[in-house]
Amino acid sequence: MNIPKLRFPEFRDSREWEEKKLGQLGEFVSGLTYSPDDVRDNGLLVLRSSNVQNGEIRLEDNVYVNPDVKGANLSKPNDILICVRNGSKALIGKNALIPEGMPLSTHGAFMTVFRTPSAKFVFQLFQTSTYQSQVDGDLGATINSINGSNFIKYKFHIPIPAEQTKIAACLSSLDELITAQTQKIAALKTHKKGLMQQLFPQEGETVPKLRFSEFRDDWEDNSIGNVCKTFSGGTPTTSQKSFYGGDIPFIRSAEIDKNNTELFLTVDGLKNSSAKLVKKGNVLIALYGANSGDVAISKINGAINQAVLCLDSENSNAYIYQFLAFRKDWIVNKYIQGGQGNLSGEIVKSIVIPFPSLPEQTKIATCLSSLDDLINAHVKKCEGLKNHKKGLMQGLFPVAGEK
Repeated sequence: MNIPKLRFPEFRDSREWEEKKLGQLGEFVSGLTYSPDDVRDNGLLVLRSSNVQNGEIRLEDNVYVNPDVKGANLSKPNDILICVRNGSKALIGKNALIPEGMPLSTHGAFMTVFRTPSAKFVFQLFQTSTYQSQVDGDLGATINSINGSNFIKYKFHIPIPAEQTKIAACLSSLDELITAQTQKIAALKTHKKGLMQQLFPQEGETVPKLRFSEFRDDWEDNSIGNVCKTFSGGTPTTSQKSFYGGDIPFIRSAEIDKNNTELFLTVDGLKNSSAKLVKKGNVLIALYGANSGDVAISKINGAINQAVLCLDSENSNAYIYQFLAFRKDWIVNKYIQGGQGNLSGEIVKSIVIPFPSLPEQTKIATCLSSLDDLINAHVKKCEGLKNHKKGLMQGLFPVAGEK
């Protein structure tokens, strides 16, 4: 039956949901094709894929054109902005509801707008697996765009307007909670970044601008290689299955800040492999890969591959981690974007860090770690809200193929 598992009490005796094509629910508004000559420092905002982030309109990366440009269709509140063409297939179909209070705007040619009287409900439809499966079916193996004539044929089961409104209000309230939680996380990260700028010396400075009152001694520079034992690991060969299925978490470069549970090594396999053991509390830095330069404190005892460098100092691990996290952009700009492409153990060992006394190191690391704990707690709360919404949507919308 085309009804959801979960319904509000007043709709339990209502009729089944009716299947409709997207073209019956509203209309698509094509995007603007503009030339570099049309671009201005300000004027008419052109919404692009980068302006859609996690289901919201974000205005950190903006392009403006001459307000008199021909072919612009002005955006309206509650228009649903959709990415229909992009170099990354993963971005096709992502969407956001245009809110009230937006600056004068249109959307680019790689985007489209869906305009409908039931926008808040349809936006939630666009977050379902039913929507995503139809997008994926359109893309095939090589095509990175959605054809408009196909888009309007997408099929969804739709309840009566009153039930649409109730569902949209329920899920929209959760979206607002998730947005508020996301903003808290961003504010805490900004606060930590500002605090780090005060607690660590800037380039050319010998002491920081902000110190705890009990410390007045000078700081001394030293290289990571002088204060840390360092080593990278290796990857066991997959041809010897006995290496896997054990109790030792295997931490790869993309997972340096996660408790990996997907792949485990056996003790015997570790003895015969080039993987190396790290301890909880060691500093891990990604040498190469998409996240080269990322740094983390290991949350577990485990083993690392060759793309991860372990740093282990006798007393300063937490301080070193916080400083490398603070200077990550500098490290990336100097050693990776500057042409190196990847880090190496020798590069990392050559990085010079300003060290205060051990008690001051501990005080700084404890202060910043407490902020990390607070941020992580809010991240978990946000993930919990997202999972709650996901589960709620599975109940509030019919699942294709279920009877």
